[in-house]
Amino acid sequence: MVWGFVTCGPNEALVVSGCCHMKPLLVPGGRAFVWPSIQRVQRISLNTMTLQVESPTVYTSQGVPISVTGIAQVKIQGQNEDMLLTACEQFLGKSEAEIQHIALVTLEGHQRAIMGSMTVEEIYKDRKKFSKQVFEVASSDLVNMGITVVSYTLKDIRDEEGYLKSLGMARTAEVKRDARIGEAEARCDATIKEAIAEEQRMAARFLNDTEIAKAQRDFELKKAVYDVEVQTKKAEAELAYELQAAKTKQRIKEEQMQIKVVERTQEIAVQEQEMTRRERELEATIRRPAEAEKFKLEKLAEANRNRVILEAEAEAEAIKVRGEAEAFAIAAKSKAEAEQMAKKAEAWREYREAAMIDMLLETLPKVAAEVAAPLSQAKKITMVSSGTGEVGAVKLTGEVLQIVNKIPDLVKSITGVDISRSVHAG
Repeated sequence: MVWGFVTCGPNEALVVSGCCHMKPLLVPGGRAFVWPSIQRVQRISLNTMTLQVESPTVYTSQGVPISVTGIAQVKIQGQNEDMLLTACEQFLGKSEAEIQHIALVTLEGHQRAIMGSMTVEEIYKDRKKFSKQVFEVASSDLVNMGITVVSYTLKDIRDEEGYLKSLGMARTAEVKRDARIGEAEARCDATIKEAIAEEQRMAARFLNDTEIAKAQRDFELKKAVYDVEVQTKKAEAELAYELQAAKTKQRIKEEQMQIKVVERTQEIAVQEQEMTRRERELEATIRRPAEAEKFKLEKLAEANRNRVILEAEAEAEAIKVRGEAEAFAIAAKSKAEAEQMAKKAEAWREYREAAMIDMLLETLPKVAAEVAAPLSQAKKITMVSSGTGEVGAVKLTGEVLQIVNKIPDLVKSITGVDISRSVHAG
């Protein structure tokens, strides 16, 4: 064996004995330095061991034989040096099976002892108490061996004589009886509680229905009030809208009437300006030329008459030597010629009036067309009526004819020629 360090796992312990150690060196789950030949190293298991403790046909304090099976967990305590040293003294060099057997025999003896001191009912009904007593008694002995009892549990209780079965039957009958009584009482209580619950449910339902009806009534009342307010506001809004619309339409109509009045006023002003222009044009084209022609003819007649008179006087003066008869003849001739010239001038005067009348008659349709021209150019004519008299196209035509009928008076005021008299006289 070569000297050096020796290690072990956490589930075992090293036991080093020999030179340099008054007592064995215990190293649970670690390492130790070992001198070969003068020191010895041994290992002891620290694993937990599960033991099934069987105790068949053990008589209890009542003399009733029963069989019990318990499960125990034991292990060698490696954290307590004294217990580990005790375990090494007891089990070092033994196998794990041998250690288990020793612990099992010890536990079985204590389990049998506890079974003999208790009744069947105590073991059966209070398993915790039985397990606690076995655990405490076995632990006190196993500790002295360096073994710790980790846990103990009663696994099974058996009875070959039928005592537990009879006990169970009586208990079962009692339990069944209590169960039937309890079931009947439960059914009665359930029926009563069900009736009470049904009564409470119906009361709650009626109360709920009442509350719902009340809430529905309150809702309908509030809704009716709100609907009245909404309808009122809506009606007021509609009336206000209609009133405003009517005012707007009225204002629009007034504006349209004002526009029509302005248009009519402008049309009348344009017509008056056109009539003024036509009067001036008529004066420039008819009256003044006619007056000029009249003045010209009068001057020509007077000049011709003077010329004739002067010629006659000159002729008379030239032929003064002729006889009185010839002078008288010449004078008569001159007088005749003068009368002829006067008639000619009068004829010219009559011709001028007739020519003017003819010209006016030829121009009259043009004047009527010019008077009606603004009306033909107008895209829209608005007529305002007081409710009496003619309206529409008849009134418009009548106004045009009235304007045309005023032309003879206008011509008469400008030229002095009465067209109406001349036409009737013709």
